[in-house]
Amino acid sequence: MQTILTDFYTLESSEKTENGSFIANIKLNKDHDIFNGHFPGNPVTPGVCMMQIVKELTEEFTGKKLFLRSASNVKFMAIINPFETPELKMQLDIKEEESNVKVKNTTSFGETIALKMSVHYTLLT
Repeated sequence: MQTILTDFYTLESSEKTENGSFIANIKLNKDHDIFNGHFPGNPVTPGVCMMQIVKELTEEFTGKKLFLRSASNVKFMAIINPFETPELKMQLDIKEEESNVKVKNTTSFGETIALKMSVHYTLLT
C-alpha cells in the first residue's frame, strides 16, 4: 500500500491476536521534517498524522484501499514526543462489512494511552 507519510514511521512488527485484533509496533522518525514545524524546539506528533497511520495500517492489514468516512470519539490523551517516546503500540480492532471498514484504535507508549478513536472507512475501488 502507498503511504503519504513517507519516512514518518516504521512498522517494526505486527501480529493478529486470538480475538482478531491487530497489534502494530511502530517507531516514529524523530528527524522527519514535520517535527521542525510542529513545534520548533518542542516536537509533538500531529494528531492528523496519527489518524493517517491508523488508516495506513488498516489498509496494510486488510489489503484494501480506504477512504475516511467519519471519525468519532477521537481522544488525544497524551503528547507524543518523537524524541522521548518514539516507539508506539497500536491496537486496531477491525470489522469489515460489505463496502465499509470500522476500526477502534488505542495507541499507547509504555503504560500511557496517547490516543483512542473510532473510525469508519469506505472501500475505494
